[in-house]
Amino acid sequence: MTAAPVLASTREELSALLDGARRSGGRVAFVPTMGALHEGHASLMRAARAATDGPLVVSIFVNPMQFAPTEDLDRYPRTLDADLEVCAAEGVDVVFAPGVEEMYPGGFSHDSVRDGVTVAPGSVATILDGASRPGHFDGVLTVVAKLFGLVRPDVAVFGQKDYQQLVLIRRMVRDLCLGIDVVGAETVREPDGLALSSRNRYLDADQRRTALALSRALRAAQERAAYGVPAARWAAMAVLKAEPGLQLDYLALTGPDLGEPPETGEGRVLVAARVGTTRLIDNVPVVFDRATPDLMTAGTAPAASTTSERSS
Repeated sequence: MTAAPVLASTREELSALLDGARRSGGRVAFVPTMGALHEGHASLMRAARAATDGPLVVSIFVNPMQFAPTEDLDRYPRTLDADLEVCAAEGVDVVFAPGVEEMYPGGFSHDSVRDGVTVAPGSVATILDGASRPGHFDGVLTVVAKLFGLVRPDVAVFGQKDYQQLVLIRRMVRDLCLGIDVVGAETVREPDGLALSSRNRYLDADQRRTALALSRALRAAQERAAYGVPAARWAAMAVLKAEPGLQLDYLALTGPDLGEPPETGEGRVLVAARVGTTRLIDNVPVVFDRATPDLMTAGTAPAASTTSERSS
């Protein structure tokens, strides 16, 4: 039987559990989560375990700072007992599951946070998900910085599904000289192609079929990327516009750093949309080229400078 991880709910408990490993020179691996764990999270734990033979820490904390007052904080699933079973199966050593007071001494409110010290994520946080969810990445980076300070990991693993988050965390670690190796693990998908997400449980059968348009659109962009940025964008939009139940937030074609896409070379295609009341995101890597324009898109593709489209 796999040993259960030790559960810590306070800073002091966490420190006591990790001090011995640090004194002996062990490298600490860390996977931050908000719980409601699934196979995607389990894959992050496996990647973290492969990165070090030291202790593996998983945090479970639904961070109120990254939710706007109008968003689904109360609706977000809390499944600690099931989460501990997932962690046990993946050989996690320590689960850190603090309360809000532990992470935000004195309690949390958006007003109190504005008066405190937080992490300013910079201009990359104002595009894509940041444009749709103002202040979201302030909350993400602030709580990740807090967790980094408490866990003091040598390596931290994040999923590529939240690609903008991954880019921003890598930038924070670099710019603030935190000395942590940030690993981006590949997106795990359902057999039908839907990216694994804790929010998938909100979709009924019809909505789930609608949601598959996201991964189909990304695959279409990958297939057309050899014909250039406009062709890839056209192919993805053709799929998305054919699905009436999808409310598109954005489709963006970018470079790996979320800047302008290259005419040739590696890039990223990112999409966000609502299906019913559930907001879903997904992305894939692509390799752009400047091959002869595809006859299917010639004369109909948008201008090359148009790299992102939002719903009106």
